[in-house]
Amino acid sequence: MFYNTFISNDATKVVIRCLGRGLFSTLAIITLLFAVPFLAKAETQADTLSLAKVIERVQQQHPTLKVFQFRANALDGAAQTQALTPGYEIGFDVDNVIGTGEFQGIESAEFSVSLSSVIELGDKLAARKGVVSEQRAVLEAERKITALNLLAETTRRYIDVLAAQSQLQLAIDGLTLAEETQTVVAERAQVGVTSDAELKRAQAAVFNARLVAETQLQQLDYAKLALSMMWGESQVSFDSLQGNLFAFTDDVALEPLFEKVKYSPAITAFLTQAQLKEAELRFAKTQSSSNISWSVGVKQLQQTNDMALTAGFSMPLFNSERNAGEIISAQAAKEQVLANREVALLELYGQLYRAYASRKQAIITVNRLQSSVIPTLTSALEDTKRAYEQGLYSYLDYLTAREELLFARRALIDSAASALRYGVDIEQLIAEPLPASQHTFFNDFSEPAGFSNAAKGHIK
Repeated sequence: MFYNTFISNDATKVVIRCLGRGLFSTLAIITLLFAVPFLAKAETQADTLSLAKVIERVQQQHPTLKVFQFRANALDGAAQTQALTPGYEIGFDVDNVIGTGEFQGIESAEFSVSLSSVIELGDKLAARKGVVSEQRAVLEAERKITALNLLAETTRRYIDVLAAQSQLQLAIDGLTLAEETQTVVAERAQVGVTSDAELKRAQAAVFNARLVAETQLQQLDYAKLALSMMWGESQVSFDSLQGNLFAFTDDVALEPLFEKVKYSPAITAFLTQAQLKEAELRFAKTQSSSNISWSVGVKQLQQTNDMALTAGFSMPLFNSERNAGEIISAQAAKEQVLANREVALLELYGQLYRAYASRKQAIITVNRLQSSVIPTLTSALEDTKRAYEQGLYSYLDYLTAREELLFARRALIDSAASALRYGVDIEQLIAEPLPASQHTFFNDFSEPAGFSNAAKGHIK
């Protein structure tokens, strides 16, 4: 059928030149569209991409996913720093020098050499390590969400290319109908049963159909470029895509989808952030415990040439009261994350219902158009054509029947593409594939080494 046509880049360029030069023979155009890929099949077979190959390219080449490795390296450095215990300090003091009287010069000097450090109380080391550990979990959650969004957008653009291919084939079919109409009108004009004005209108319709085909060629080229940019290429390096625009499943139940939303990465990310805030709260509480600063050393008395051992310690007072504000702030930040989770869950419920209802309606539209509307309009066009040839219908009746059929077929393509896009929206929200869905980034998904399970939806 017309919605499964693959059109190569070379054939597209040739058709554009033919259309621009006024070569409006549909047979010639179709020959160019289909002959060029077959002649170059041996060379371009590798340039026909499946969704799995597209996903693999995006995973390996999109710069957004590479950033997370650098952020993970930064956390490795932070973990190394936070695991350090308090360092040691060496000190040197000189007393009773360059004074007056008997303290003139350095004869009465006292020299001290000391070693000092801090004893951390309140399990501060474990609290610091805990914060970094939760930061790693937050980073992993962000990577899952980013990968999920990125691959979902890639799938949408993949569907856009399939829809553009179908729209181009429909434009070619429209050009065929316009030329057939022109032929019929020309035959009637030759025998004098129709006016020259109708013949000119039929010729204008052919020109307009050719313009529509040119526009669809440009739309297909743009859709391919938009997809190529998902893996960082500014030029199209593939000829066509594998896939059926009408390969989607029937309706699915809504309640199980609502339940799965609770475990999507977008929601579990809030729980991960709450755990980070809890770790920050524990760290803030440890600051209420005062650290003990200690020092030991040796003092030399210059006057008597004697040496003595020195020792000391210090501890801040009222540290708990001074740290109360930090604890309140950390507790409020944690509660805010949990409140935001509830808000986000309600928003996702709304988004899921809209996607579910829209997909359901799109599927109904596709089924109605395929089963009743398009067959009826096709039959009506044939009857109208015969009646026009017999002089029973006017040219306007013939034109209207043709445009109604093209409009219905265009609506069929749009509805099918919408059903697929809404299916991708649902999969993105629940982080799971819909049953037997061909256009899903979860199917045939092979991760490169070092890549997380971000897009698989296996939320633990």
